[in-house]
Parts: sequence; C-alpha cells; structure tokens
Amino acid sequence: MFNTSPRVLYNRLSTPAGLSEWFADDVNLKNGLYSFEWDGNEQYAEVISKKDNKHIRFKWIDDDEDDTYFEFKLQKDELTGDLALLVTDFVTQDEIADASDLWDKQIAELKHAIGL
Repeated sequence: MFNTSPRVLYNRLSTPAGLSEWFADDVNLKNGLYSFEWDGNEQYAEVISKKDNKHIRFKWIDDDEDDTYFEFKLQKDELTGDLALLVTDFVTQDEIADASDLWDKQIAELKHAIGL
C-alpha cells in the first residue's frame, strides 16, 4: 500500500529516472527500448502495454517465452482511497521464494525513494 498519488507512483514505475531510483542501478530509454543495468550488466526490455497512471507491462528482449512479462499495476480502493501496487513477474517454481524476497526488497526501496 502506498500513501501517494497514482501519478507520483506511476512516474517511478515508468520513467528511466524513476526506475533508476529503486529498480536498477541505471535505466535508459533509447528507440523504445529500456536498458536496465545492475552491477555493470545490462538487460533490455520493451513496453508491451501501458495506461498512464494505471499500469505498465515490460517484456525482456532476450526472453524466448512469448507469454511472459513483468508488470506494475496500480489499484485504488474506492472506499478507502488506498493505493496498492500489484507486481506480476514470471519465474520458475523453484525461484518463487527468491523472487518474492527480491520484490519485497525492491518495493521497500521504492517506498524509501518516494519518502514513505
């Protein structure tokens, strides 16, 4: 749950500057491709779906699976006004625990970057 506006959170999920604050060491966008750098290693992804202030879905360029992606989706509770971030990522069965721990750490970094 995030106590911030969808616009502020979506900016951190969809722009190179925002993603560089919490998701990767460095992020750049060139010719429609995002480059994500961790410890000197780069991975490339393209946006395959997005709706401003609602969701953004990325596909890794080197992923051979057609139906895999990672997605950040914002969901606002109509009654409370709370803003939830839903993360979808595809991993193998034996990677679930590690991936969950990694996302928990990344989301904590995101909250810190926003000032929460």
